[in-house]
Amino acid sequence: MLPSWRFRPKMNPLFAALLPLATLPIMSNPGTAETQTVHQFERSVTVTHSYKYLQGLPDGYGAEPGKRWPLLLFLHGSGERGDDVWSVAKHGPPKLLRESPRGPAARLLAENFVVISPQCPKGEWWNTAALLALLDEIMASHAIDPARVYLTGLSMGGYGAWELGTAFPERFAAMVPVCGGGNFITAYRSHREKRSELRSLAIWAFHGARDPTVPVAESERMVEAMERFEVADVQLTIYPEAQHDSWTETYANPELYTWLLSHTRP
Repeated sequence: MLPSWRFRPKMNPLFAALLPLATLPIMSNPGTAETQTVHQFERSVTVTHSYKYLQGLPDGYGAEPGKRWPLLLFLHGSGERGDDVWSVAKHGPPKLLRESPRGPAARLLAENFVVISPQCPKGEWWNTAALLALLDEIMASHAIDPARVYLTGLSMGGYGAWELGTAFPERFAAMVPVCGGGNFITAYRSHREKRSELRSLAIWAFHGARDPTVPVAESERMVEAMERFEVADVQLTIYPEAQHDSWTETYANPELYTWLLSHTRP
């Protein structure tokens, strides 16, 4: 049964007098000819996406027929844009794969992941549609486990990872944005339209407390948003003394790759 009391706010007398007028339909000014006409535009647009990329296949890839492998998609920072695709190996996972001898983190990476590291053209930013097209291409042409697709990026690539991962959380089991930031509106839209997929996306962000290029607040506000959206596994590691380079320590940590492999897309 409803309670017997009701809250009745007092109405401003002027507002009460104007209320009947507010409910009337808006009419054209009598005697005035309409000066606008209705039109519709339609045109098919073809877009071609192209990325050079480095590909690292795990040790033993193809040796076991039918085996599906985890995929790690790495997005570089602004300094590696251009035409020399090997500049992508300046930092992050592709750099580790070139190490000789390989350290513990590099061995975990080389033994367990297909690593795809695209190069963003000079003067451009990461394009979500292009990255999805690349991901579709790799998924179709490689022996990839669709439940174990992971995403990471640093600086500009950290922004790209936040954007791609929160816009399409259903495509990834976990993501690792490093010294980047994100678009709250993109995350909020996924919270409304892909709530369960976003909540099951594992996120581990990293940032340097003394970063002069991308303030640590950029990572903090995105992690806080993910917490409000009830993402089940979200964490932020802040290096107290690190500046913009928070990626060297992050990617050299074997625990990062063990953490990634512990997550699968439901």
